[in-house]
Amino acid sequence: MRTRKALFLIPYLLWIFLFVILPILLILWYSFTDSNRSFTLNNYVVFFRNGTFLRMMINSFLYAMLITLLTLIISYPAAYFLTKMKNQQLWLLLIILPTWINLLLKAYAFIGILGDNGLVNQFLHLFGIGPVDILFTDFAFIFVATYIEIPFMILPIFNAIKEINPAVIQASEDLGASRWQTFRYVLWPLSRPGVESGVQAIFIPSLSLFMLTRLIGGNRVITLGTAIEEYFMTTMNWNMGATIGVILIVLMVIVMLITSRKARRKKVDL
Repeated sequence: MRTRKALFLIPYLLWIFLFVILPILLILWYSFTDSNRSFTLNNYVVFFRNGTFLRMMINSFLYAMLITLLTLIISYPAAYFLTKMKNQQLWLLLIILPTWINLLLKAYAFIGILGDNGLVNQFLHLFGIGPVDILFTDFAFIFVATYIEIPFMILPIFNAIKEINPAVIQASEDLGASRWQTFRYVLWPLSRPGVESGVQAIFIPSLSLFMLTRLIGGNRVITLGTAIEEYFMTTMNWNMGATIGVILIVLMVIVMLITSRKARRKKVDL
């Protein structure tokens, strides 16, 4: 039996080695070498001494935090009310459907919507407003990124709230707790694992966005993701691009460790 289990593990371990461990080791090797393949720490020295790279790192964090926060604000009420509605599977299907569309197609669709001659400016033109420069702005980038990420936040929160025993909520109300107290001390703590999963699903990919920063944000939105693309695809400086990639991986691991902490049970007096 153990031998059979080991045989089933071989394809999985091979996949992990070829497409996870090996690429990471290759990126690490490039980050610690120069163009002559000699060992060096200069890439990391340049990154932490160059104010441009540090600004990119801060911008990546700020954009990711803002996108995650807006997504959470929209998704939590939506997930809660979704648990109270009939035909939940149908509504979930409608929420999931946009994720089936290729990201590039959605980006170009928003270019048509937010452009100078797009639907938004045509609508504003009816009121004598416009054209308004919406495309290639921070607002457009954050708006489109939030829209695209919403389904990935709603689903884990919906599942977490769905698993809460309605009797617990009813007991809180019977004991005289207000709606705010019920949310703060009962609903939120019990649904927090879903929130943490959603934050991971949104924050970590948002750190490395580069397609939306190019197509929707233009050159005004610069993050670590766009820097990696620039060094690998334009300047062909793979060593510096790999260095930024390693730092980005470290930031992602830190975020995962923070959001994956075990929830501590607290005694709360309502």
